[in-house]
Amino acid sequence: MAGPPEGFTYRVRKNGDVELLHHGRPAGVLRGATAARFLAEVDEIDPQELMARLTGNYRHGNERAARNHPRNRRR
Repeated sequence: MAGPPEGFTYRVRKNGDVELLHHGRPAGVLRGATAARFLAEVDEIDPQELMARLTGNYRHGNERAARNHPRNRRR
């Protein structure tokens, strides 16, 4: 099973956009209402998990089980 997400940081731009970084490289930009919601939630929940979810770099832990499913065995 994969460990907790790590390596995410963010910075707020002058225009209010939020830039998400993963190990210093751009991973996404949040604008408008999404950026405001992110800034409100980042203090309440685990920021690493939140940023991983928003960028799509979130492992669900079921990759190994899905590989062994009968539908995927032939691949």
